[in-house]
Amino acid sequence: MDFSRSSEVELKYKQTRDFASAELNGDVIERDSNSVFPIELWKRCAEHGVLSWFMPEAYGGGGHSALTTSYLLEALGHGCCDNGLTFALGAQLWSVQKSILQFGTTDQIERYLPGFMKGTIKGAFAITENGSGSDAFALTTTAQRDGDSYVLNGEKCMITLAPVADVAIIFAVTNPDAGQWGLSSFLVDTRTKGLRQSDNIPKMGLRTVPFGNITLNNCRVPVTCLLGSEGSASSIFNYSQSWERSLVLAPQLGAMQRLIDQSITFSKQRMRSGQSIGKFQSISHRIANMRIRLETSRLLLYKTAWLLDTGKQSVTEAAIAKTHISEAFVATCSDAIAIHGGSGYLTETEVERQSRDALGATIYGGTVDIQRNIISGMLGV
Repeated sequence: MDFSRSSEVELKYKQTRDFASAELNGDVIERDSNSVFPIELWKRCAEHGVLSWFMPEAYGGGGHSALTTSYLLEALGHGCCDNGLTFALGAQLWSVQKSILQFGTTDQIERYLPGFMKGTIKGAFAITENGSGSDAFALTTTAQRDGDSYVLNGEKCMITLAPVADVAIIFAVTNPDAGQWGLSSFLVDTRTKGLRQSDNIPKMGLRTVPFGNITLNNCRVPVTCLLGSEGSASSIFNYSQSWERSLVLAPQLGAMQRLIDQSITFSKQRMRSGQSIGKFQSISHRIANMRIRLETSRLLLYKTAWLLDTGKQSVTEAAIAKTHISEAFVATCSDAIAIHGGSGYLTETEVERQSRDALGATIYGGTVDIQRNIISGMLGV
């Protein structure tokens, strides 16, 4: 495995980190407090190339590898304090864009991909239902064939970007007797009659990325909206999740680096008993542990990205990376709050927000408990 980077990629890391630091943080405390999705900043990220880094050059993308894209997303997270924004970008990139690129027809790719890359349209990956959750394929949403159309009925819940999405990948049952092989997915314009998007649902963290429900009431879509073949939705889901679980936490590596930087600066400036608190072992060891977690997280993420780039099996590695990085982020946030003391509990220092956001990483894309089920299952347990 070779994780080395060219001078060009190193320069792009610095440019992305500086871009994010200068342009994406202005009113993040207010945005978080009011659960505001920063649409103009989303567009700026698209203009910077974030949503096209991984897309093929043939479609106007950057043509970067998964490893390089992960590194650049790490830079975005290093500079951008808004974890909701960086998570939303990754969710669309890995779940929506990657699925369309892999399974879409030429017409579907040409219709949607340019808008996604430019930031002019937003996509939602709508599989979760109230009765499914971790049992991803226990769906009740149906899609019945009617001539040259499918009629969709059901409700999706807790869908990232659902309230603001322009198009959604809807998972539905087309053959109830075929189990997971009776599921199909559809690319549906959210303006379609019979589709309703809920308002943003308030939540503990990641408040700047809207979550919501999508309700389908006799929503009729043409057969051309079918993504992949009928019955292939489970394959599409498993494929997309292998990418999302592997790489969606790349920005959190940058966030962990930022927390280390902040904690070092604070520990050097904060004085107690005539010396900086960084001289106390209880503080310095916390910072050392933060760095250890960052380095192990990097190695796991880079290895998983390398496996994806080389077409090798990565199911176990993706589950390990998702579990370790999300829990490392939570632990690093906890250490940062402990180092900052009372000020770390205050909104204005922004450390407490990182902790609220970090807990979400242990849930989205499959909970850490589900990831451990995957790991143990691959080991034959």
